[in-house]
Amino acid sequence: MSEHTHSHDDHAPITDSHEGSYYEKKLLAIQALLIEKGIVTGEAIRQTVEAMDARTPAQGARVVARAWVDAAFKQRLLTDAKAAIAELGIDIGTVATLIAVENTEAMHNVVVCTLCSCYPRMLLGLPPDWYKSLHYRSRVVKDPRGVLKEFGLELPLDVGVQVYDSTADIRYLVIPARPSGTDQLSEEALAQLVTRDSMIGVTTVHLPDM
Repeated sequence: MSEHTHSHDDHAPITDSHEGSYYEKKLLAIQALLIEKGIVTGEAIRQTVEAMDARTPAQGARVVARAWVDAAFKQRLLTDAKAAIAELGIDIGTVATLIAVENTEAMHNVVVCTLCSCYPRMLLGLPPDWYKSLHYRSRVVKDPRGVLKEFGLELPLDVGVQVYDSTADIRYLVIPARPSGTDQLSEEALAQLVTRDSMIGVTTVHLPDM
């Protein structure tokens, strides 16, 4: 079974202009009110935002690499993602529920947030612009294979595609399939192969071209 893939930098991203959503505008209004009433300072908010902005997909890649080399950890991750990730000393914040889903030879998973841009920032860093775009959010639930093809991923027809819709309380992490030819790689080297887009599910992981 073969797949046609590109690196996450090669595809023509799905984008459109991103204007503040209803929830983003509401958040800004609440933020201004809290500052006005002295409940929180603008500096405290700035520091919190900077800490969030500093997060990268490296945390998620660590989780995936551990799941690839440790079957028991992967099972715990699939059963209770928050508890398993805590074993690695990773703080995922106040998200109520985090669910890990595994890509296999028979099933490919992809994540979206159809309402806004809910996303596991604590593991993947800032969401890409295309993830927040209305174009992606509206199309991937209706034509996931077509959208994946635009990212350079054309799945065989016998591979199912499952779309997971994030919410304010639920985030998803895709565990991409481990590429063949990586048996001799260390956990750290494996983590270097894992991309943000593969943990959203719009690409797969593969060895770099030599």
